[in-house]
Amino acid sequence: MVRNVLGSLIALVGATAAVWSPFRPWYDGRHGSDVRIEDLFNGLTDNGATLFGSLVLPMVFAGLLTLVGVVLRSRLLVTLAGLVVLGFTVLWMVRQGQHSGELTAGTHGLGVGVANALGGGALLILGALVMRGRTRRVPAHEDEYDEYRDAYDDGHPSSYTPHRPPPAPWDPGPPPTQEWHPEPYGPAPGAPGPTGPHTPTPPVEWGRDQPRPGPEHGQDDRPTWPGGPQPPPNDHGPTGPGRP
Repeated sequence: MVRNVLGSLIALVGATAAVWSPFRPWYDGRHGSDVRIEDLFNGLTDNGATLFGSLVLPMVFAGLLTLVGVVLRSRLLVTLAGLVVLGFTVLWMVRQGQHSGELTAGTHGLGVGVANALGGGALLILGALVMRGRTRRVPAHEDEYDEYRDAYDDGHPSSYTPHRPPPAPWDPGPPPTQEWHPEPYGPAPGAPGPTGPHTPTPPVEWGRDQPRPGPEHGQDDRPTWPGGPQPPPNDHGPTGPGRP
């Protein structure tokens, strides 16, 4: 933040000096606002120029680039503005040297306008170097890594405390639903069962299809009474006065 403010101030001072320079003497008392733009590419002449057809135009354009660069905190735009000022100033010096045969400084030579333009362009580039530009947002884990690295660079690794958010409460969520799959029942009584090689074999039930095994001592032919096979109390039949 401090670097952006300081770089912006330096760039604004440089832009002000560059915009003000065409209104000062450039060479032998001639102002930069009297030098035509086309003369920089075709050779200098003694013809006059309109305000925005002279060196005022590139300097004002550089000033606008500086304002936009300061607002957007763009180092690229501020650097471009400084290159525009220095480029047009150096191009004019080349053409002036070709026109006069030499470049001198003083009353009949280079004036304060050229110094203002060169100084303004240099301040613009310096301001772009001082500016930090737009800060890039980094993820949380990269920010913690930077703090960890800075703590070790300072020689106090124990002072590092990572800023981690508290863990969220554990939510077990709803229990999973279990689907009930009933076992298939056998065929209904009287219904024809499946036929084929894969027909299931019915279980064996003792007492229905097969006889029960008899006792080891043979079959008992005695009549059965309620409660089991019990002999009558008298094998010779009932006796009494009424019996023959």
